This record gives sequence, C-alpha cells and structure tokens, in this order.
Amino acid sequence: MFVDRAIVNFVSGMGGNGCMSFRREKFIPKGGPNGGDGGDGGDIILVSQTGNNSLIYFKYRNIIRSKHGENGKGGNKTGKKGKDEILFVPVGTVVKTFPDEKLMFDFSADKMRFVIAKGGQGGWGNTHFKSSVNQSPRIAIKGKPGEEIKVILELKLIAFAGLVGFPNAGKSTLISKISEAKPKIADYPFTTLSPNLGVVYEGYGSLVVADIPGIIEGAHKGDGMGLDFLKHIERNKVLVFLIDISDCTKTTPYETFKILRDELKSYKTNLLNKKYFVVGNKKDLVTEMHKKEVDKLREYCNKKNIAYVEISALNKDNLSVFKKKLFEFYNEK
Repeated sequence: MFVDRAIVNFVSGMGGNGCMSFRREKFIPKGGPNGGDGGDGGDIILVSQTGNNSLIYFKYRNIIRSKHGENGKGGNKTGKKGKDEILFVPVGTVVKTFPDEKLMFDFSADKMRFVIAKGGQGGWGNTHFKSSVNQSPRIAIKGKPGEEIKVILELKLIAFAGLVGFPNAGKSTLISKISEAKPKIADYPFTTLSPNLGVVYEGYGSLVVADIPGIIEGAHKGDGMGLDFLKHIERNKVLVFLIDISDCTKTTPYETFKILRDELKSYKTNLLNKKYFVVGNKKDLVTEMHKKEVDKLREYCNKKNIAYVEISALNKDNLSVFKKKLFEFYNEK
C-alpha cells in the first residue's frame, strides 16, 4: 500500500529522577551524599533509507514514544539512558509543522538523520548539592519531560524524470516497456492510483523515471487525484509530457499539452522552469482524419524549440529514440 502523507505525534522519553541517598558504611557515622543522577530520556530519530518508498509504517501509529530514562541510585550510580527510537523514512520525505505546514527538514539523500524529539534531561542526585555549608543536602532534582511534537510527514518521490499526462495517455505502458517496473495497466482512467518508479538503463548509465498518476483539467484545485500527486513532480529534474495523439475527440494534442502546462503552472509557477520535452504516444493509432492535429503539435514544438518525439509504447516503436533523448537531458550539465 502506497502512503505518502501521515500526521504523527512524537513523544520522547522523560529524564529519570535524581536520587537522594547517603553513604551507610561501617565505622563512618556521618557518611556524605551519594545519590546518582537520573538517565536522560530516549530521543526519537528519523533516518532516511533508500529502497523504502512508502510512509505506511506511520499511517496507523498516531503516537510514537521513546523510552524514559532510569532513576539515579545510591552509590553515585547514574540511571540508564532511555533507549532511542530510530525510525526509517523514504528518501524524499519532508517533515512539516502541524497544522501550518512549515518545512522543518528535508530528507533529500540516503542516511540523513534528524532528531525529531529530544529526550528529557535526567535530574541531579543530591551529590551535586554538597557544599561546605551543607554537608548533608536533602535535595534531588526530578527529570525533565521529553519533547512532544506533532508533525506532518510527506513523501515526494525523487526521480530524474516524471511522466506527466492525462489518464490513459499510456504512462504505465511506457514505464513498463522501458524499465522493469510492473504497474497495473487497463483500459480505463486512473489505472495508476499511486506513483510508480522505474529504472531505465542505457549502456552503462541508468536513471529513474516516475509514472505520475493521471492529471485532469482542474487538478491544481484538487479535482481528480491532482493535489495528491502533483507534489511528486516537484522533485523531478525533467518533465516528460506524454500525449495521446490518437485521440482528438475531446481535445487536440496541442490543446492537451496546453492544459497540462496550465495545470502545472497553476499548482506552482516554478514547475515550468524545469527542463521538459513532449512525447506523442500511440502513433500507430493515428488516423488520416487526425494527422493534421498531430502536425500542429509537432510544428508548435519545432517553432518553440521544444524537443518532440513520437512513439508507440505498446509496440515499442521509437522507444530507443525516446531513451536517447532522456539520457541527453540526463548528461547535460
């Protein structure tokens, strides 16, 4: 199950109490204080990890706690520190404050660590309070409470290229033909209910492509599944506008391209600052009736100096050209 957002309460461990104790030794009638300090409470630490691509662990754990520190003991024995709670999150996870969603931390690489909740400090035992005027202090400090914080964990997939297109544009088919990814494929809208990642190889090189679920007009307002998955496009270095050039019944290929661009712009203007190119899919199904509409898209791309490739993902036609174009962008400095 793919989960890309979770709201979690983190509560770190409380520090142990300091101990009030005095030496009780034979032939030493007035032994001094020997109360040990309490141990610190356990921290809660988030660590990014490759190979992990979902926040499902946090979906059903609304509160996560770490262990309390142990109380101090006589004989100047310090209490044991509470055990840290170390939790793994996918690379690409961001931590935001709740409910205002201000960025706290961005796990943009593997093995990054972030202490989300620091354990409480252990209290002092009465040994600390011995002085020349107070040889037998009868005071010890309680441990401090741990930190408690409620945050939003949000996953934004990290992939070099993101496939952007309407439902049924052929994104799932394309990613299954150019990589080992095995997304669900069927002839109805919204086949893809969660983003799929595929690794594409060319010679000795490789890159990651994300199949972003279908965007529809109005996605930036939350229509369809737009808002749920538009955020994943933010991480992509290159966008691939995949357009079904065989279907001109509702919108022409050029109009489809324009709608997709407008949706990205309405969601976040800077998305259009990314590098991108256009891919016309299902070329094998283009009829004579619709060739003129396909020509309009091709001519527009040529005029605006936008890279354009026509393929048939299902038949693997021209996929070598498509992959070559991907790696041209990948190898650009």
